[in-house]
Order: sequence, then C-alpha cells, then structure tokens
Amino acid sequence: MNQINRVAIVGGTHGNEFTGAYLIRKFAQFPDLVTRPSFETVTLLANPNAFAAGRRYVEKDLNRCFLKQDLQDPTLNSYEELQAKSIQDTLASKGDKQADFILDLHSSTANMGLTIILVNSHPLNLKLAAYLSQINPLVRVYCCSFKSIEENPFVNSLCELGFAIEVGPIAQGVLQATLFQQTEELVHAVLDYLEQSNQGKIPSTNKTLIVYHHLSVVDYPKKPDGTIFGMIHPKLQDKDYQALNPGDPIFITFDNKTIIYEGASTVWPIFINEAAYYEKGIAMCLTQRQQINI
Repeated sequence: MNQINRVAIVGGTHGNEFTGAYLIRKFAQFPDLVTRPSFETVTLLANPNAFAAGRRYVEKDLNRCFLKQDLQDPTLNSYEELQAKSIQDTLASKGDKQADFILDLHSSTANMGLTIILVNSHPLNLKLAAYLSQINPLVRVYCCSFKSIEENPFVNSLCELGFAIEVGPIAQGVLQATLFQQTEELVHAVLDYLEQSNQGKIPSTNKTLIVYHHLSVVDYPKKPDGTIFGMIHPKLQDKDYQALNPGDPIFITFDNKTIIYEGASTVWPIFINEAAYYEKGIAMCLTQRQQINI
C-alpha cells in the first residue's frame, strides 16, 4: 500500500452535530493529540456558518454537495455548494494539499452506537474497519458503497481512503461526554493504525467482518398530500441493527393501527427515526447483515 502522507479529520459537516465539531475544536487547540510521526494531520470544521447557527445546514445539506459534476458546475453557488468547492480545494488538490485519508465525524439521533460508514470496499478501509470492530465490540460497519466516486455526494468522495464515523443516539445541538470520548478513542485508534501501516506494522485483524449492506430506505406512512399519519412503532424504536422479520410491527398510526413489515425476508434497519431524515422522507434504512472475507 502507498504511504499515507496527509490525513484529514473533518467535523461539523452538519452544523448541529456537535460531537465532531467540538472534537475538531479540541484537536485544533491540542494538535499533539492527533499528531503522528509519519504523516501530517489536518483538522477541518466543514460548515462553520451552520455550526455557528446550530443548524444542520444554511441552504443545502453539505454532505450531499460533493458529486463530481456539481463540484465542477460554476452555476451552483449556494453557501454549502461553495463550501464544498472550498473543501475540495483544501483536501483534494493535487500536490501537497491532497488528503490520502479522510475521516468525517457525524452524530445521529438514532440508536446507531458506534458506526463506521464505508462508501467503498478498498482493502485498507475494510481492514481498518475490521480492526476497529475487533478492539471495540460496540463498533458496527454499515456499507453504502457507490458504483463509482462520481455517484458519491459525501465528503468522503474526495478520497478513496477513509470513511465516516456515525455515533448516537444524541440530540441535535448537544454534547454528551460518553459518546464524545468514544468517538475520540476511535479517532486515535484510526490514526495509530495508519501510523503502524506506514511503518509496515499493520495490526493483525480478524479474517472476516460483519457488515450491514444498504438495501433501501422506508418512508413514514403518508397521505397523498405528503402528511405523515403514523410513527415508528414502539417495538421498533431504538432497535437499530436488530433483525426485523416479515410480520413484525414497523409503524403505528395516529388512530393506533399497527402497520407491519411486509418484506419477503429478514432485514436489519438502521437510522431508525433519525430527526434529520424527516425532510428526506426516510424513516429508516434497511440493510442486509453479511459476513465477508477480507
């Protein structure tokens, strides 16, 4: 594997996800915490205006602004679209600015625990995810791989190596010490792994990895005019990464009628009742649990 020379830690991509944003502030204040001998570590508060306002975004979700065609479109000039182009210039310019690994820090109102979100199946990403899940059994790996980099709208599209860390549950605009500390521990573990990798001392990991492959999304029950008329069923709430079988309750309507899952096979839902996804029409993401060889 090629030498990693520059690692970027990004937080505050969504301005009201305080865990990552305040970790970036901490690392900026105490840079020795993320300094390693064999590579440069840079920290980036991705959406400072949204963070200052305590909002997810100002005009548009920044983590949907990194499609290659959009970054090259001079007519796209909302605040977040311009910010995405600035971040590309900072992290993905050729030469000294090119980040070799991007770690993007997020938090969720859903019961996601400590989740690694892979956007591709690069061997180093898989091995690192396996290592993190090996040293911390609370870590789960969600794979939402895109067919190509051109189809990836996330910050991580700027670099083949790297992934997002998603932690929760935590309310928007809130800091919670345990999740903050657990996220920081994962960041240090990632940096230590990359340092050892650069030195040819890649830590041994399990030969297999449990991953949750993205299948589809499910919207809330809605009327023809788009009005929601039901909620996540109490038996499903907070059951992220737990099996959902055909016939299990999935929603309950405002007149107390249960809506069941009518799929043909068992799935594992995640991002259940994520606050930020109401506007996206997503009540949960359905995944398939698989064991892969790495």
